[in-house]
Amino acid sequence: MTRPLSSAEMSAQKRLEWLQGEERKAVESRGEKGRMEFWLRLTRSRITKDIKAGRSDVYSGFTQVCRLFMLAMDKRAAGDARLWNQLMQYAQQVLEQNPPRH
Repeated sequence: MTRPLSSAEMSAQKRLEWLQGEERKAVESRGEKGRMEFWLRLTRSRITKDIKAGRSDVYSGFTQVCRLFMLAMDKRAAGDARLWNQLMQYAQQVLEQNPPRH
């Protein structure tokens, strides 16, 4: 028999269910573009919260991630997909090792 969830666990479970539901709705209505727009909105919201909490290094972190992504896209467009493939593989590994909890 399993124990009942604590309030923190229930809150985290509801947050995860909300995220999954909103992502699913975005994909159903706008496809992969909708999924991307959903995660960009969430990221922007989280960045705003981090700034208010005094963690302004989030600006440089997000800038570097965007620059890396653009570099990978540029190299792939120029015919060298190695960086793109490595970036996608690394992202997949990190996300598999860190499933969403909240």
